[in-house]
Amino acid sequence: MSSQSNLVSDPRRVSTRAMLVGDRIDTTGLEHGDVLSTIPLAFRVGEGIATLFRYGVVVLTGLSPVEEAEFVRTLRAHVRGEFQQREEESASIEVSEERDDQIPPGGPIYIKALSPERVLVISDALAKSVVLARDEREVASVFDAIEPFAHELAEDKRTPGGRRTMLKHIGNALLVQHRVSGRVAVTEKPDVLWDRPDLERLYSRLEGEYELKERADALGRKLAVIAETAKVLTDIIDTERSRRLELVIVVLLLVEIAIGAYQIFSNQVGH
Repeated sequence: MSSQSNLVSDPRRVSTRAMLVGDRIDTTGLEHGDVLSTIPLAFRVGEGIATLFRYGVVVLTGLSPVEEAEFVRTLRAHVRGEFQQREEESASIEVSEERDDQIPPGGPIYIKALSPERVLVISDALAKSVVLARDEREVASVFDAIEPFAHELAEDKRTPGGRRTMLKHIGNALLVQHRVSGRVAVTEKPDVLWDRPDLERLYSRLEGEYELKERADALGRKLAVIAETAKVLTDIIDTERSRRLELVIVVLLLVEIAIGAYQIFSNQVGH
């Protein structure tokens, strides 16, 4: 990871917006002359900074709404699995040399200087927050889909059907788990902190403000419940199918015995 310590053009307050635009962003060919970081890729766009995360998030800091829309439009060719409904997270950053890097409740993000390193730290937290928001929504939908299966089993004492649907929900849950623990690595600190350990306090405050660890832990618990529930339900469905198959085999054997007995009886009568 490479970065520069030059300051961005420094108004007192700027906005930053994180957008989950797709499953993945291919950063090949997006390199600019004024690159501030390579992992994640960050570079200047006019007076602002664009930070691109391979797992599908772009964070734009210090851009006007028109500049944001234009940048996202030009980025579309590099987005894989583009989302029609984007998850977004916005924040206001205020530069104040008199304050320490801090985030008061309900207030803006105060920083001493709008340096690229601080922008990277803020961008990392916002990017993780928008990914968690989408995963939380997907996990909630999986819970909603699985709940009727459990109710049907508990109240009607009937084996729920729809094994294919259940397998689809298991797949969705596994994809969420892969994003949280794999590609996004929500609980890991941004690489910029290796070079700037003095910014760890800022990241810790952002982590607390957006409850990144707590949300990741809650997702992990919900995923474990989904996986266990889905396993139990699919096992029940498989057991029921096995019983039906055994019943069919028994019936076929009885039919075969009956046919054999009839043939023997017919031969005896014929003689």
